[in-house]
Amino acid sequence: MVFSSIIFIFYFLPVFLLGYYLSGWRTGVLLAGSAAFYVWGEGPYIFLLAALILANYAGSRVLASSEVTGPRRAILTGLIVLDLGVLATFKYAGFLAHNLNLLIPGKPLPEIHLALPLGVSFFTFQLISYVADVYWRRIEAERSLTRFAAYILMFPHLIAGPIVRFANIVEELHADRRRTGRIGLGIQYFIVGLSQKVLVANNVAPLADHAFGLPAEALDAGSAWLGAFAYSLQIYFDFCGYSNMAIGLAFMLGFTFPKNFDHPYASRSITEFWRRWHISLSSWFRDYVYIPLGGNREGRWKTVRNLLVVFLLTGVWHGAAWTFIAWGLYHGAFLLIERFGLGRLLAALPRFVGHAYTLLAVLVGWVLFRADTLPNALAYLSIMGGAEGWRPLGTATQVLLDAETLAALAAGVVFAVPTLSWALDRLRAPRLDPAHTLERRLDTQGVHVLSTPVLVLGLVLSIAFLSGTTLNPFLYFRF
Repeated sequence: MVFSSIIFIFYFLPVFLLGYYLSGWRTGVLLAGSAAFYVWGEGPYIFLLAALILANYAGSRVLASSEVTGPRRAILTGLIVLDLGVLATFKYAGFLAHNLNLLIPGKPLPEIHLALPLGVSFFTFQLISYVADVYWRRIEAERSLTRFAAYILMFPHLIAGPIVRFANIVEELHADRRRTGRIGLGIQYFIVGLSQKVLVANNVAPLADHAFGLPAEALDAGSAWLGAFAYSLQIYFDFCGYSNMAIGLAFMLGFTFPKNFDHPYASRSITEFWRRWHISLSSWFRDYVYIPLGGNREGRWKTVRNLLVVFLLTGVWHGAAWTFIAWGLYHGAFLLIERFGLGRLLAALPRFVGHAYTLLAVLVGWVLFRADTLPNALAYLSIMGGAEGWRPLGTATQVLLDAETLAALAAGVVFAVPTLSWALDRLRAPRLDPAHTLERRLDTQGVHVLSTPVLVLGLVLSIAFLSGTTLNPFLYFRF
């Protein structure tokens, strides 16, 4: 069950919210509803998730009560090994076995094909951040197993994030969440995210799928560029849309989730791009990998090592394939180049130069990310570079450029940068008070209040598109 589905919007969500607000035990309803949501898509893997929750809950309680460094460190290590072991088994065992067989052909390992539990990359990182924060005494261990399980299983962030840290919502977990003052804001966020996903991402997806699905001999340069451009819009509006829906659902339940995207395509450098893209993941790697490794405090070469480790792991986190590893190291290399000179040059040049450089670098990176194999990625990039000449746009690609697709591409270009905020400011559209506690926690300069007709139009169009198509995947479910 996905957020952008008829069954979720018109059946699951209304029934759940009704029970949530009428019940006197909201944490229990949240836990039960989230478990049902996960079982709907994953079935037996709920028992794996339950076992991880129990192990990390018990271990964190021991961490909190112990004062002896040695045993505490051993418990933390054991919990991290357990969490990462589950992630590695399901996500990377087949990849490792396949590559070992290539290195040692005489002693083949059995092929491993395990179904990937939905959200495994997200909930394992939440578990690790929780036990690490308890170990460092940044937070107190949660005494209630029900509350802790509700934090991990909470359906708005369970499948594809954002990665929500316990410290962000602990007060709200313990508070009276029957407040209704943020339901309107939650509905706005949800409709905006739904529109981003359905009206933009879903409509440009066929262009990307077509271009990346063509064999190299059938791919022309125009289709290659158009496909890469379409994919860059698809992955942004797909994941940003999901994150906005998750944030909106959290508001409806009385929680405040962190912002996960901040117009990354408006960046003037790759460094800035990673401060704006998938913010919860970037900050997770910063706080739990980069800084513990020493950050940039121990000299140039250790800084190089630490950045490359972080972006190697960022690539690996996204998937068990050499394309993801190459994509992660590709971005890490750009960050190093910018840190050691290019960043200062970009700051001195006109703004459009930085924007153009960043968009081109990110676009090339998305080819590595989207391609099935490294050879396919390199072949695709060579065609984009004109190695096969500059043939006219293929007939099959032209057929895909209907009115709906062109409108989605145009909307993607307009809304990928802060055009809407700029326009609403000029029209003096109301914002929520930037000094409000909620706004400080969202790290925004105030959220525009969209008019009801605009929201109704976005909802109606989204439902109409959902009713007329079966194409509705979330890209980040595979991670």
